[in-house]
Amino acid sequence: MNHIDWFPRKLGIISLVLLVITWGGVLAQAPKDVLSADSLGAPAPAPPTNVRVIDKPNDAGHGLIIRWDLSADDTSGLKNVDRYEVLRSDAPDGEFISRGIVFRGVNEYEDVDDMKPTASSPNPNYMAEGSTWFYKVVALSNQQVYSEPSEIVVGTTRENLFHWGKLPILIAVIIFTAYLLNFIISAKKGKKLYIRPLAGIDAVDDAIGRATEMGKPILFILGLGTAADIATIAGFTILSRVAKKTAEYQTRVLVPVQDPVVLAVAQETVRTAYLEAGRPDQYNSDNIFYVTAMQFPYVAAVNSIMLREKPATNFYMGLFYAESLLLAETGNIAGSIQISGTDQIAQLPFFVAATDFTLIGEELYAASAYLSQEPVQLGTLKAQDYTKAIIMIIIILGAIAITGKWTFIRDIITIHL
Repeated sequence: MNHIDWFPRKLGIISLVLLVITWGGVLAQAPKDVLSADSLGAPAPAPPTNVRVIDKPNDAGHGLIIRWDLSADDTSGLKNVDRYEVLRSDAPDGEFISRGIVFRGVNEYEDVDDMKPTASSPNPNYMAEGSTWFYKVVALSNQQVYSEPSEIVVGTTRENLFHWGKLPILIAVIIFTAYLLNFIISAKKGKKLYIRPLAGIDAVDDAIGRATEMGKPILFILGLGTAADIATIAGFTILSRVAKKTAEYQTRVLVPVQDPVVLAVAQETVRTAYLEAGRPDQYNSDNIFYVTAMQFPYVAAVNSIMLREKPATNFYMGLFYAESLLLAETGNIAGSIQISGTDQIAQLPFFVAATDFTLIGEELYAASAYLSQEPVQLGTLKAQDYTKAIIMIIIILGAIAITGKWTFIRDIITIHL
């Protein structure tokens, strides 16, 4: 009997030990990222309070701002708050999902999602204009223990009609428009507007006169751009002025191009200039010709023209790349006066070093106003100059305000994109 009673007791003890080991393994494998206060014995932080939701200002209706009062255990009390997690749902009794986490001491979170869903890319979190969302905030301790959730609050997205952060841009547009209209009206009334002289523009007439005296042609190169490039369009403007003068002086102008569309525009530009000069019979379309669309074969052909024709003046106006120095050096060898202009920053040093006069950047764009003296173009140029002066003053004020910590000036001139 004793032997029979001892065996069940021993079997029961072994079973209990195995059960404890099994449950211990299960608990050891359980996730530890979110634990209750009871499982660790660590206290949960107090929940955040006074949660409120406001519409995100200056947006298109795809965002909300959630604010709350910090947990009592954030900077005082237990001081065990590590971060806050913002939860969102589309219904007060629906499933709340995490929308973001902020660190302790922070009491604001911007919930924004403007990625509109499509058939191929669904987005269940998209915040449409006028959509309503429910939020609650929980605090998480440094021992990964969650607080009780805050009260549920509701917010609705709203599209804003005006972006107040871009008010400085509106003011700048109004100022520029006022300057523009004032200078255009003044120019049309005959008032002489002062424009800073550019040596490259002033040298155009002298260069054409030199070619006439020497009995040699003028070579005008529009670069490697297309007819849609701004630098090439500016080059057409200067070409028109040069062609008109050469028509008056009966001097030949050669225009080798590398694009068929540029060829058509250049031919029409020169033909119109000869008509305006009253010398349509002097126009020869063969002087404006197509060479090739390839960069260095085009350069080789133009260089051979320089060495063969020995032009008195070379104009480089447009878009240039690695060929800029090759052309300018060959022109120097041919003994030509050279006037260049481009908006390609990398090529400007070569033109400055190898040509006699250079139009730098926007000086090339302003050449049309310099040459035509047309009131609208002159007024636009003057308005740009005055606006640039104001921008420079604002930059200086901004630097002074940041250095002197004058936040009111900084806030006035700050543009929120």
